[in-house]
Amino acid sequence: QVKLAESGGGLVQPGGSLRLSCAASGLTFSSAWMNWVRQAPGKGLEWVSAIPSNDDTTYYVDSVKGRFTVSRDNTKNTLYLQMNSLKPDVTAVYYCVKGGGSDFDSWGQGTQVSVSS
Repeated sequence: QVKLAESGGGLVQPGGSLRLSCAASGLTFSSAWMNWVRQAPGKGLEWVSAIPSNDDTTYYVDSVKGRFTVSRDNTKNTLYLQMNSLKPDVTAVYYCVKGGGSDFDSWGQGTQVSVSS
């Protein structure tokens, strides 16, 4: 059974930083395409970032390019999202998601990120 457990969310002031982590189990993590997806209050799901199994390329939604960095440690079965220069518009629940393209087949429970002064 695939289990994805996010952590690292919280309340931060504008301009601050957070690092989200996602601990994965029950899968061959090193072979999995991984994503971060978020849901802002009152809005739908929005894909944020993706990293393939070999992490030679990373992908981002335009609104976070230059501010967010996705990475993975296949020795620790862990996915990360470094979030810098945070603005209130990134306030959302962030989900760790396994899958490539539109085939998202496993989701974590989410971690809340709130940016406010």
